[in-house]
Amino acid sequence: MGEPNADRVSAGEVVGLVEVDQSGHAERGWVIEAIRKLKADQTRSADTHLHIVPIPALPGIDLYFKDESTHPTGSLKHRLARSLFLYGLCGGLIKEGAHVVEASSGSTAVSEAYFARLLGLPFTAVMSTSTSRSKIALIEREGGRCVLVEDPASVYAVARDLADESGGHYLDQFTYAERATDWRGNNNIAESIFEQLAMERFPAPEWVVVGAGTGGTSATIGRYVRFRGLTTRVCVVDPENSAFLAAFRNPGCGETTCGSKIEGIGRPRAEPSFLPDVVDRLVRVPDAASVAAVHFLRSRTGQLAGPSTGTALYAATKLACDMHAAGEPGSIVTLLCDDGVRYLDTYFSPSWVADQGWDLAPYLSVLATAWDTGAWTG
Repeated sequence: MGEPNADRVSAGEVVGLVEVDQSGHAERGWVIEAIRKLKADQTRSADTHLHIVPIPALPGIDLYFKDESTHPTGSLKHRLARSLFLYGLCGGLIKEGAHVVEASSGSTAVSEAYFARLLGLPFTAVMSTSTSRSKIALIEREGGRCVLVEDPASVYAVARDLADESGGHYLDQFTYAERATDWRGNNNIAESIFEQLAMERFPAPEWVVVGAGTGGTSATIGRYVRFRGLTTRVCVVDPENSAFLAAFRNPGCGETTCGSKIEGIGRPRAEPSFLPDVVDRLVRVPDAASVAAVHFLRSRTGQLAGPSTGTALYAATKLACDMHAAGEPGSIVTLLCDDGVRYLDTYFSPSWVADQGWDLAPYLSVLATAWDTGAWTG
């Protein structure tokens, strides 16, 4: 029969393996060292505290705050930023010297700027002009550059274009938040919460209450409780003018809004990382109620927290009162997302609050009645 395919080989042609090598030893060495630095940061940070906050009129309900403000960059977003960098490094997307870009309303960019500087990478954050000056200063302090845009909906395209033009990497927190975090465990926020509750009188909370910015936190917790076979329910709180409520009611509707005035949560569109199918309830909270709640928390406990914490606290208090009215003891966990020091010139400034047209008094009254009598009057 002759040699197979012999007639297809021209004279002088070498037949054999074809190899294309694009992985340099030096580049791999840099990636390994970069990952070591990220893991070292995680080890130094240990874990954040879980604080119990007694509500006088609700002795059968234990309310906990997972205090994410104690991370090195002062917010919950420290976890996300580290995960996004690990995801990019392990996937071959972030290379030595790469320009790293993000679309962010503030806290995520602060944390990403920190990690970019740790790895010796240039970093640019694209954000709305409404972002507080204090947040911008924090990003710049970490060595990041800020690009401000008038239209909040344009931050995605501007960030992507900047990364493409520089041959860099767009971290894209809104797409990758839910997949960059290992929801099965590996020191994610859900695993941490449940480990810290293990010795409490109600180790499996009735509710975990979180806001949605990327949607990644609610996705992680919602998946984790299912993976563990727990009955804990996830409640997402959404501020005014955010698109997540519409997406929860009708997934895939594509409705857009003008965005939120509560920094850190709420978006003009439902982000890809928001997974409504793992959320049990979504509560829309008025902006004035969110701000009133952080003022109330400060007056009752001395804790200074950012406005997204207020959004969660307002809804968590309502859930606690509902449980009390139904005679159901148990626990509720929510997040202290960041420190209120970042917002002293905005949400904690009486003149700034008045300029927004917010009247806090009715919501302060609702919270005071709930904490002092156990009745929800909102």
